[in-house]
Amino acid sequence: MKNSTPYIVSGVLAVALIILYILHFTSNSSVNGTSGRDLSVLLNDSSVTLPIAYVNVDSLLFNYNFAKDLNESLLRKEESTRATLNQRENQINSAAQEFERKLRNNAFLSQERAQQEQERIVQMNQEYQQLAERLTQEFMLEQEKMNIQMEDTIKSRMIEFNKNKNYEIIFSNRTTSTVLYADKKYDITNDVVEFLNSKYGPVTATSSAEEKK
Repeated sequence: MKNSTPYIVSGVLAVALIILYILHFTSNSSVNGTSGRDLSVLLNDSSVTLPIAYVNVDSLLFNYNFAKDLNESLLRKEESTRATLNQRENQINSAAQEFERKLRNNAFLSQERAQQEQERIVQMNQEYQQLAERLTQEFMLEQEKMNIQMEDTIKSRMIEFNKNKNYEIIFSNRTTSTVLYADKKYDITNDVVEFLNSKYGPVTATSSAEEKK
């Protein structure tokens, strides 16, 4: 419950700003002798656009070439991790099956030798568990690193994007954002994707994608 406070505060501020913009436009209309236009008419007038916009984040990440490269890099790391773990797991299974076969056929020279082999397999399994935990942690850290890199890149690019757009506020449509509904005329996702790709270039699909300067 405590973590939801910033979003609630942000939502209140956002609504307040939007109301101020609406009042600003209605005040101007009153000065120009058109005070009879109520808010519903104003908001339904396609010729009136407030200096706010929103971005569909899912669509942005799906079409932004930098995001595609980062995602491809992450998928390769995931596949490499899975292949490494599968190889170790197969080795353990083979050793366990061989141990069972020898045990059934009394192939061990002594009880001590059988116990040593059993302990070796147990050790292999423990090492596998440690490796799986380490690789999983490394993958999660890499994913977090890429998410931060993506967020920082988009934020810095949005400052440049807005230099000649003059939006006062640009929201995202993620569930943690303050936007629960917005008219399509405020959706600038395609413009943002086009701008970001013009700065990044085509998809490279390299092993380590980094934002181009």
